[in-house]
Amino acid sequence: MGGSKVAATDVVAGSTIVLIVLLGPPGAGKGTQAARLSAKYGIPQISTGDMLRAAVAATTPLGERVKGIMEAGELVPDDVMLEVVEDRLSQPDCASGAILDGYPRTAGQAETLDPLVWRIGQGRSSLVLVLDVPEEEVIRRISGRLEEAGEAGKRDDDEDHVVLERLRVYRELTEPLVEFYRDKGVMTEIVGVGTVDEIFDRMDATVREHLQG
Repeated sequence: MGGSKVAATDVVAGSTIVLIVLLGPPGAGKGTQAARLSAKYGIPQISTGDMLRAAVAATTPLGERVKGIMEAGELVPDDVMLEVVEDRLSQPDCASGAILDGYPRTAGQAETLDPLVWRIGQGRSSLVLVLDVPEEEVIRRISGRLEEAGEAGKRDDDEDHVVLERLRVYRELTEPLVEFYRDKGVMTEIVGVGTVDEIFDRMDATVREHLQG
């Protein structure tokens, strides 16, 4: 499923650079689907979670700043995330667009995103995809991930108490972004239950419709 690689600029001649923002609860499959969209449309997947975990593992100055915050399941402060995202979007491989997986997560981050991309000189056609997955399904998926990975392979933020805290934070801070983007007319909810292929096909159809619109 998913077809061959299709550059976003090839879908609609002269279309503005596309920025795809993926929202959804932890365990919704954002990373999996972002990787597939990246492969098809030839624009990079930017996972802020992966970037932060790599910084922690490498004990960089950024990693030292966020290690305790992440282990507690809390959100990294907006000013730190803005710095991370701006640096990444400024890289040459983002010239044709990008897929943001894990950012923005708060209203404050969302309000700074558009000025950020204009500040670094990128025209932007934005599309926000929200993976809608029931909470009980999210918990089931993460529990399955723990069983498959085993003790050595699990992520620190997969611990039961951290998962519950991440879901609480998502409900409190990230869910309001759905309304924020709905009001802007750039948000589409995607049913996030089904096979990986079925979910991707729904997302891909929405992206193509957006680019052709």
